[in-house]
Amino acid sequence: MTLNVGGPLLLVGAGKMGGALLTGWLDLGLEPDTIYILDPAPSGDITALVKDRGIHLDIESSGLPDAPAVMVLAVKPQVMDEVLPPLKRHLGKTSVVLSIAAGQTLTSMERHLGGDTAIVRSMPNTPAAIGRGITVACANSNVSDSQKDICDVLLRAAGAVAWTQDEEVLDPVTAVSGSGPAYVFLLAQCMEEAGVEAGLDRALARKLARETVSGAGELLRRSEESAEQLRKNVTSPGGTTAAALEVLMDNGGLQELMTRAVKAASKRSRALST
Repeated sequence: MTLNVGGPLLLVGAGKMGGALLTGWLDLGLEPDTIYILDPAPSGDITALVKDRGIHLDIESSGLPDAPAVMVLAVKPQVMDEVLPPLKRHLGKTSVVLSIAAGQTLTSMERHLGGDTAIVRSMPNTPAAIGRGITVACANSNVSDSQKDICDVLLRAAGAVAWTQDEEVLDPVTAVSGSGPAYVFLLAQCMEEAGVEAGLDRALARKLARETVSGAGELLRRSEESAEQLRKNVTSPGGTTAAALEVLMDNGGLQELMTRAVKAASKRSRALST
């Protein structure tokens, strides 16, 4: 089945996340000649992909299509206020804007693009680069059912998608899943260091930590049991795992730290959105 969004697709920003989405769309069969990229400094990989697949690349917005079916905003949040105003003239009455920029609210984008613009705000995470991300999205009242369906398909090229009608939850979403990969990478880092302290050589400690974290994550993904139950399944009373968990869970332990971390990230996300 060929992916068809009903007209041209304009991708604004083709960095890591934008590039990952682009690759996913091409894999789903989106016609390369319907894709337009606006990026003032495209990477070598994007330049090669554009040349190989016949995608339109523009570094100055002089050759962009009028009224694209979808405009995807994949630029850094701090440059959105600069990037958005010139893009308004390219939007048509049937265009939908899909943003993956963190911290940019629907209201802030409407301020630049117009209050009658159909806009979807979404929060993906970095595993989208391998098609294993999770994205939460929220649409404003101008988005039609068909536009929402198109955005859903485009986001699913990077992994799972969940929708919410409450934009305020995107701050804790950012804290849990948007920032979450860093928490997991930190866990692997700490396990590696602990292994070295326990007498393992660095290479073996690193391999054990990486494979254990990724393997446990895959088991969690495939299992219908809760994370709590999976933890209990590995914990024999009086055993080695129980001894370690007693330390990790003592006086609130890891749970308290994670709760504080998510609260801090949520607070920062709200501050960046204002």
